[in-house]
Amino acid sequence: MATAQASVNPDARERILSRVRAAVGVLSGAARGDAVAERLRIHPISPRPQVDGDLIACFRDKAQRLSTTISEVALMRDVPVAVAAYLHGNNLPMRAVCWKGLRMLDWANHGVLAEERPAMPSDLVGITEVFCAIAETGTLMTLSGLHTPPATSLLPETHIAVVRVSQIVPAMEEAWRRLRDADGVNGFMPRAVNFISGPSRTADIEQTLTFGAHGPYRVHVVLVAEDEVSI
Repeated sequence: MATAQASVNPDARERILSRVRAAVGVLSGAARGDAVAERLRIHPISPRPQVDGDLIACFRDKAQRLSTTISEVALMRDVPVAVAAYLHGNNLPMRAVCWKGLRMLDWANHGVLAEERPAMPSDLVGITEVFCAIAETGTLMTLSGLHTPPATSLLPETHIAVVRVSQIVPAMEEAWRRLRDADGVNGFMPRAVNFISGPSRTADIEQTLTFGAHGPYRVHVVLVAEDEVSI
């Protein structure tokens, strides 16, 4: 048996929807576009737990809970000393690949051969900087780019990250805000943003925790107290 379908007048439908939008406060047309653009510009932060106290102490505690090890130095020029001590103390090769921003440090006089190039599968140690370090979770935030290849932190068995205390932010929201405020890298957002929370691990096989499954076995942070860069 055939049934009749009622047709809806398009004008009547739009009048009904307009009354609904007005009742719930929904903007339409250009006003809606302006409201969306303003919200994207402001990026309001939703309610969340607060990170109280000393950000450096919080980051240090959270990172160590993730099996990240930490050494601390006063200045950037002291980084090779800390790296050499870490490599020697863990019986690791005194050879590494590093990012461009670190190549001018005095590696040779501290017995470390640091090459500025992307990591290869045969490289055992990679040294990078970070864009931010997140106190709430002990996480490192790195950006991909021509001079900051992700392979340097992902391929080697040991990843050493240089973190300035000024790069520590309370939580991920501030990390993203800092990236937006910086307008990415040289005016462009990076192709990839990587978050590193300690050594790579998995318990997929028989619920046994295994390190190094998808990345480094070790993550070590050299925490730099000052931003001074003279070498």
